[in-house]
Amino acid sequence: MSTRLDLLQSALESALAGKIRTSVRALGEITITVGATDYLEVARTLRDTPELRFEQLVDLCGVDYSDYRNQPWDGPRFCVVSHLLSLTHNWRLRLKVFCPDDDLPVLPSVNEIWPAVNWFEREAFDLFGIVFDGHLDLRRILTDYGFIGHPMRKDFPTTGHVEMRYDPEQKRVIYQPVTIEQREIIPRVVREDNYGGLH
Repeated sequence: MSTRLDLLQSALESALAGKIRTSVRALGEITITVGATDYLEVARTLRDTPELRFEQLVDLCGVDYSDYRNQPWDGPRFCVVSHLLSLTHNWRLRLKVFCPDDDLPVLPSVNEIWPAVNWFEREAFDLFGIVFDGHLDLRRILTDYGFIGHPMRKDFPTTGHVEMRYDPEQKRVIYQPVTIEQREIIPRVVREDNYGGLH
């Protein structure tokens, strides 16, 4: 296994000379991090270089590093992680790129390089608010049309801001502020006299 990883690592270093910011090798996998300005060029190189041939994007997801491992994080907040597969060489790669601006996270879309990324980029946009520049149909995919915010961000309240319910008087679905009552979650135990032989 290590010989195959050595081959992949040397092919990556040869094809992406100077564009890899970090390269981590752990648990039989390689993870590379590249800059946002090099993201499109690196993606094309990973797909088109005969020694690499990552023809398939398996998954893309957003990550919010604002509270990484319950400790302060010093660096960009939002990251996009892609998992790539080379059917030709039968190897995998994890590609990470951080959004340069935390207030408006924007990265170029790789939809023209790997068409399978279409819905994954829409999901990262919907749940994390990461904008993919050049995406042909960037709109929400999992939340409601009127939803405000991005629910996978770590600063989004777990209860949300509004709730939706059917109102039988108005005979339609209405939105209203969240009405979750705080309650005690410790169960109350009632013991009978002489329970379990105790006096």
